Amino acid sequence: MGTRKQTADGDPATDSRAKYDYRNGPTDRPALVADLETRVSGDVRFDEYSKQLYATDASAYEVTPIGVVYPTSTADVAAVMTYCAEREIPVLPRGGGTSLAGQAVNEAVVLDFTRYMDRLVDVDPDARLARAQSGITLGELDRTLAPHGLKFAPDPSTADRSALGGAIGNNTTGAHSLLYGKTDAYVEEIEAVLADGSVVTVGETPLDDLRERADPDGDLEARIYHEVVRIIDEEADAVDERYPSLKRNVSGYNLDVLIDEAREGAVNLARLLVGSEGTLAIVTEATVSLETVPETKALGLLTYHSLLDAMDDVDAILEHDPAAVEVLDGVLVELARGLEDFKDVIGILPDETDTFLLVEFYADSDAERRESVEALLEDRVGELAFDGLEAYDPDEQESFWKMRKASTPILLSRTGDEKHIAFIEDVAIPPEHLSEYTADFLQIFEDHDTFGSFYAHAGPGCMHVRPLVNTKTAEGVETMVSISDAATDLAVKYGGSVSGEHGDGRARTQWNRKLYGDHLWNVFRGLKTAFDPDWLLNPGSVCGDFDMSENLRFGPEYEFDAGFEPTLSWENDNGFQGMVELCHGCGGCRTSQEGTGGVMCPTYRASREEITSTRGRANMLRQAMSGDLPDEEHLDVEFMREVLDLCVGCKGCARDCPSEVDMAKMKVEVENEYQRRNGVSLRTKVFANIDRLSALGSAFAPVSNWAGKLPGSRLFIEKTLGIARERSLPEFHRETFEDWFEARGGSRISPEAADRSVLLFPDTYTNHNSPGAGKAAVRVLEAANVHVRIPDGVTGSGRPAHSKGLVGKAREQARRNVDALAPMVRGGWEVVVVEPSDAVMFQSDYLDLLSGAAVESVAAHAYGVMEYVDAHRLDEAMAFDAPAEHLTYHGHCHQKATKKDHHAVGVLRRAGYEVDPLDSTCCGMAGTFGYEAEHYSMSQAIGNVLFQQIEASDADGVTAPGASCRTQIGDHEGEKPPHPVEKLAAALA
Repeated sequence: MGTRKQTADGDPATDSRAKYDYRNGPTDRPALVADLETRVSGDVRFDEYSKQLYATDASAYEVTPIGVVYPTSTADVAAVMTYCAEREIPVLPRGGGTSLAGQAVNEAVVLDFTRYMDRLVDVDPDARLARAQSGITLGELDRTLAPHGLKFAPDPSTADRSALGGAIGNNTTGAHSLLYGKTDAYVEEIEAVLADGSVVTVGETPLDDLRERADPDGDLEARIYHEVVRIIDEEADAVDERYPSLKRNVSGYNLDVLIDEAREGAVNLARLLVGSEGTLAIVTEATVSLETVPETKALGLLTYHSLLDAMDDVDAILEHDPAAVEVLDGVLVELARGLEDFKDVIGILPDETDTFLLVEFYADSDAERRESVEALLEDRVGELAFDGLEAYDPDEQESFWKMRKASTPILLSRTGDEKHIAFIEDVAIPPEHLSEYTADFLQIFEDHDTFGSFYAHAGPGCMHVRPLVNTKTAEGVETMVSISDAATDLAVKYGGSVSGEHGDGRARTQWNRKLYGDHLWNVFRGLKTAFDPDWLLNPGSVCGDFDMSENLRFGPEYEFDAGFEPTLSWENDNGFQGMVELCHGCGGCRTSQEGTGGVMCPTYRASREEITSTRGRANMLRQAMSGDLPDEEHLDVEFMREVLDLCVGCKGCARDCPSEVDMAKMKVEVENEYQRRNGVSLRTKVFANIDRLSALGSAFAPVSNWAGKLPGSRLFIEKTLGIARERSLPEFHRETFEDWFEARGGSRISPEAADRSVLLFPDTYTNHNSPGAGKAAVRVLEAANVHVRIPDGVTGSGRPAHSKGLVGKAREQARRNVDALAPMVRGGWEVVVVEPSDAVMFQSDYLDLLSGAAVESVAAHAYGVMEYVDAHRLDEAMAFDAPAEHLTYHGHCHQKATKKDHHAVGVLRRAGYEVDPLDSTCCGMAGTFGYEAEHYSMSQAIGNVLFQQIEASDADGVTAPGASCRTQIGDHEGEKPPHPVEKLAAALA
């Protein structure tokens, strides 16, 4: 490889004095790894899996890096940079990988700061300053600052996975940029590693001091100062002439800020690094200024008959000094009408609403916020807006913001080849030209025979627009480039910017020459060369040679081959392939800190490893099936162990992932094929047939329970079956739940006298291990005048086999149960299940295994027991005398994934209990996962998140519906908590 140099005019040249060829394959690469390992305390990973994990970000691009290093300190970063500089190896600093323009992928040594360098170093509340390492997420930073009533002002929607270093590199902003501006306004000082490995701290410096330190023949730092001074002295007029005057511009380098500060006699070189996308220096720590958290907020919603009417109104709305003005157009409003999550919100809007503007005000008092909203509505309703709504309740406000934040996920949920791709989504225009710009853009859509949606930040003129294109075809790529060319023409025409929020990267770097002209383009390149003489820092971005049509994740050369015929039902566009390709890389699965809530991704929260996130697994699966990894790598032992094995099947991604990537279902599909080819292990067979073994356990109880307590028995079980010796084994009851029910003579409510009739499915755990929960369910249902019957002819639900990837066995059990239950359901019976994972098996997973009216009918009439009581308000017919007890409730992850975990909380509260539901992830037991010896430590690590939440609660006790959850909590607390239905039965008068 030739050394990258710069000629006098800023064009790259090739130097034949190559010091190190990092592309030379496996022969020398171990030496590279060994060299780095001796120089840093952090992790050095150059294996194929690690490289593929960092080949993508949240953009449309994919580039395999040289390797990945997880530094633990600035010294580590300096050591890596020094070593790479000596060998001419490119380096790329990276945060959460949420970049939308492709600036976080490159053929370079990637430095991931989020694993170890994620600490808040210091807070000075009085001075409103905080110092933190680059890897801390903005969400964690704000949670730490909250007790002081302070926050970091820029608030991107991805704050819980966006790192501070990434925010600095990208000059991040957010929905409230009208009030707060961009990150550059808040960066006071930066510690950074330069391209030669030297460490500098830069902040505000008097211009005279800068001149004294500038030296064209000095060290790297002095040469940088020399070029900065030259730009201040010689380029001010050019910057004034070409830089757009608007709140949203993150294209190119921050020369306008530099020039403006220089006119005041001092410059802050830290702010010159902001927005540089890692091309000038590597930021390791930063001191940032903070804002106070607003006392209160309110929303005004203005509804319009058309998008253009709304855009025409923005300039007048800005006169009311709002904190945010967000738009959702007719495309998104119509899509939201069909989504269960947003029916209530959409239902509030007038029927004729095409587009609405969400206008938020910050205030110091309730009176002030009401005055602001009322003044807005009085002024604008009846003009272009035909109606207006007010939202003062925090929950109501959050529901509207939720729909706004869901705009991107709604658009990105397509599983076909055509996708709403980010490449011109943040062109920024002065607000007074928004209507003209929007009309022109609609014409661009028409000219290219496509469409998209307009949403997001109307107030500062940064409209997110994502055209629908298919980049898997050459014609689609041509369309993408043509649309981008036309859109950036509009930016120049209306005095805007080609990037108002998401940066240059691979998508927009090539348009900076159009925006700024040849002269400033070469000024950028000269500045880049001064900081980075060999162009080793994220080369290609901002002022480099990136071509937006190259290195596409789904380009014309893309091929997909699963290597097998899927056996589950995939109803989405492109079926199994569509799901494998669905992850767009936003990193929502990487939320790991306390306070983020949600279910996904429990293994990432415990390990902080990219490969344990839904994004990591989904990317690896796609890369294996598209040829980036060796043929059929995904069916290899190593792939199963390293990539899929730690997925606990919690289904959280199906709910929490913005695009609803269903990793649990994909794992079942792949695992099924893997076992078809490689055979099924003894332990898998044992777990998949747990219903039969449990029947034997009950038949031989209590002897079967004693066997597990004999000296040496746990070690023997671990050695033979791989079941962790630390785990308590299930206790079997000689009298099963079915035995008890038969002995009592069945239901005590006759069919004729009953209001409803229920088939109470005898799930394996309730029947053999926890009959008390089944008995409680019967008492509760009968208290509501429900006739209960245990159905004949059923078998286990199939959940154990399904969770182990044995689709054939699970399908066989599903078919038997549906055959037995469907005739009864058609006759008016409903199916109720005590164990939540079995209930969800009926409601959801059976539809993946079987098709037809019978399974659809059974699925539609199946309920978890607490869901059944709540859905039909059966508790209203019961009399309660609940003890004065405060409960902590941990819902089952499968019920959370299907949005059915709230039912128990409502019923228990109405019964008289005080209940605190935990916003918790999977308990870590995950069926048999926590029993498996090799997974025990991970199970405990996941469980620790839950244990801490329980310990933080001041409740009297815990209740949890899941058998796995009760086992996990019981092993930690020393006593298993009760099922919610047992607490409900105990409250019956």
